[in-house]
Amino acid sequence: MTDSPIALDKLDRAILRRLQDDGRETYESIGEQVGLSASAVLRRVKRLEEVRAIARYVALVRPEAVGLGLTAYLNVRLEKNTETHKRNPMDLFRAAVQSWPEVVECASLTGEMDYLLRVVVRDMAHYSRFVMDTLLKHPSVQDCKTSFVLDTVKSTTAMPV
Repeated sequence: MTDSPIALDKLDRAILRRLQDDGRETYESIGEQVGLSASAVLRRVKRLEEVRAIARYVALVRPEAVGLGLTAYLNVRLEKNTETHKRNPMDLFRAAVQSWPEVVECASLTGEMDYLLRVVVRDMAHYSRFVMDTLLKHPSVQDCKTSFVLDTVKSTTAMPV
């Protein structure tokens, strides 16, 4: 995204850090920690939501808790010719990725490969079915290379504000 940075003061940043740590923390509790009243925190949070500094609120689910025990990163290279498609291969791929539940993150890259996918699946059989029956059957996909996660050293959704 190319959104412009939002002007944030030290209190806005402190509020954002608290909410990133616990999105259900009360405004009263946040206010006690940052030196504001609960109503002042509420006003600031509403403004942060309006200017989209806060995009949304979510529950972070541990993959293992819902039976998703295997994470892989896939580097994907797309076909570059557009003769067989009325739409650009990248547009077709971007649209398809939105419908693949196994893909929890997709980034467009510079360099040799076009995209990096983070895929979360139950096990190797589930991974194999996803790659063989979905990813490699997509008409835009030329090649993919996979790396499996052995251990997660750091995982955070918090931005360094």
